[in-house]
Amino acid sequence: MYIPKPFAMDNPEAIRAHIETHPFAALVVQRESGLEAVHLPLLLDAAKDAHGGEYGRLRGHIARANPVFDAGVEGSEVLVIFSGPQAYVSAGWYPSKLANSKVVPTWNYTAVHVTGTLHFHDDRDWLLRNVGDLTTRFEAGQDVPWSVDDAPEDYIDAMTRAIVGVEIEITRLEGKAKLSQNRPAEDRAGVIDGLLDAGDAELARLMGN
Repeated sequence: MYIPKPFAMDNPEAIRAHIETHPFAALVVQRESGLEAVHLPLLLDAAKDAHGGEYGRLRGHIARANPVFDAGVEGSEVLVIFSGPQAYVSAGWYPSKLANSKVVPTWNYTAVHVTGTLHFHDDRDWLLRNVGDLTTRFEAGQDVPWSVDDAPEDYIDAMTRAIVGVEIEITRLEGKAKLSQNRPAEDRAGVIDGLLDAGDAELARLMGN
């Protein structure tokens, strides 16, 4: 990923926070037939095990019927993309436009790229733990959180047989936060106001940090 210095996320904790806040990812693999992307939620696990690298690993699952599972990509290098908030930035939001018309629109956004080694898991206990962790994470905001134990055991067994676990041993983390850092302070303030007016509060908040 092209990352000009002003836009680089240099803090590993900020990169991890981005992944945890925006867990729905695009997993890009190289098959013999060409590149293919899989879209799925992934959990960041900093603990290390047999497949745990310096940066930890990502865990999730895909349908067993997904051709990626049978594409000979076990152990291969993959790219995972976590996209964050993004929005169009009008040149009209820059106060400096009044003094100098040499301004153009742009697009502000945040993104994290994770490079790692792909592993599949077919073990029932691994799959149940992963599904349980995903459920616990994403049901946390519900008034009555759903649990795997709420469904009949034979139904969960059937569902588990229909998926395969995905684990990515992380070898490189890259983060980019393009938030008008290359503009004067008054222009950044103008962009924040413009984003707030447009309803893009999350991106405006990030620019204000």
